Amino acid sequence: MKTHYLMLICCLFTAIGGGFNAQIIITNKKFSFGTTGRIGAGFSPNSNGNTGKQLNLSNQGSLGGRLDQNDYVDFLPTIHFTPVVGKDSTQIDFQTRLSFYSGGTFLGNVDTKSNNGMIVALPEAFVEARNIMGTKWDFWAGARWLRYDDIHIADYFYFDDHSATGWGVKYKNTRFSMFFPAAIDTLATNSTPYSYTNIISGAKNLVYRQREVMVLEHSMFFKENTLKLLAEYHNVSKSGENSVENYPSDNGWVIGAKLSSKLKTKLPGSFNQVSLRYGSGIANGGDGGNTQTWRTFGAPDEITKTYKGAYSITFVEHLLWNISSRWSVNPYFVYTKSKGGSDSNNKAIDYYKREIFNKKEEFNTGVRATYYFNNWFHILSELHYANRKDGTQSPATMWKIALAPTIVPTAERSVWARPHIRFIAELAKYNKQATDNLYSAFLQQAGAKKIGTYFGVRAEWWIF
Repeated sequence: MKTHYLMLICCLFTAIGGGFNAQIIITNKKFSFGTTGRIGAGFSPNSNGNTGKQLNLSNQGSLGGRLDQNDYVDFLPTIHFTPVVGKDSTQIDFQTRLSFYSGGTFLGNVDTKSNNGMIVALPEAFVEARNIMGTKWDFWAGARWLRYDDIHIADYFYFDDHSATGWGVKYKNTRFSMFFPAAIDTLATNSTPYSYTNIISGAKNLVYRQREVMVLEHSMFFKENTLKLLAEYHNVSKSGENSVENYPSDNGWVIGAKLSSKLKTKLPGSFNQVSLRYGSGIANGGDGGNTQTWRTFGAPDEITKTYKGAYSITFVEHLLWNISSRWSVNPYFVYTKSKGGSDSNNKAIDYYKREIFNKKEEFNTGVRATYYFNNWFHILSELHYANRKDGTQSPATMWKIALAPTIVPTAERSVWARPHIRFIAELAKYNKQATDNLYSAFLQQAGAKKIGTYFGVRAEWWIF
């Protein structure tokens, strides 16, 4: 009898357990999908192997034009939730971003023997709730690409790129956020080191120290203008008493202002944007085409091993002028000057005993003119100039001109119409400093040349 009771109890628990582990059936119907990307093929006839490489100066990203930028594809699936209580204006979203980047020549080489370093990342996965129960409160948490205005033709998010893991709250026009940027492989950057070797347990274990970034943003609206104010505080704690490296604590701060103005033109959408940002200490980042202030630039002080006294100042002017139904002009200007924590105006020793540049100055300017031949055929032409001075070296410079007849199947006369199918021809001229130091992706493959070329057919799109 006891055996029968035991078997009955076992069957009961098995049935209950089966209920707990029942198959999950997805019934959500509120789903949206977005995508952005740029992909195609290019070649450089005066380069080794003819493989197309970007002509822009090194350490400046796509500043200097992005028509020849490497392949990438992003997919943005989003699930939308509905509040359970009543009907109100609450909006709840769970958004992710799947990013695929070319680490070699072409993203489309899907053969496992020829993909040549394709990179896959998940830069976004977050939940955001807006206008909760009809109020002005917004909340979010997770990892996201949180960035706003950019110079599109140079792929440069120049003022408030806070892409990282964190959380935030917004009330009306004021936003407070905390970010925790991660970089385990600090040997690949010039930033303050985050990982260190801990021996508290008697064995060597890699431990991660966190950078905390607190950001306060406030926007003011008047007539056709928006003024955005920015303040940041950064802190990194010391590595600890039981660490091998014994890194000290450090901090930094940022202030900035950006004015965006709408311009009245016959073809709508014209604007002017101007911004000024100053970063101090470990918050003096903004190099290599990236503008995140937590990407610390330069070397630390030789004695204190901190970035006290480091700074960076960035000024940006960005204009879109839709002159008529035939022409749009999009010029930009970027100036940056940065110095690390060392007293040196040239090179200094970083945390990893490497000799790196501790000071830089650069400015970039360019313009894209769009001619609307008709609704579906636009002609893009660009002129760019880039100048970068590392330490006390002579400046490296580049002039680049580009012509890109473009098919626009959506038949919209707008600089934002997408998708684009572009036929691209580019010519760059380098000065002696850039040539001798192979100061571009093209020169690193082609060798010391004064002239760089790029020809290609590429597509660009975004769908949200």
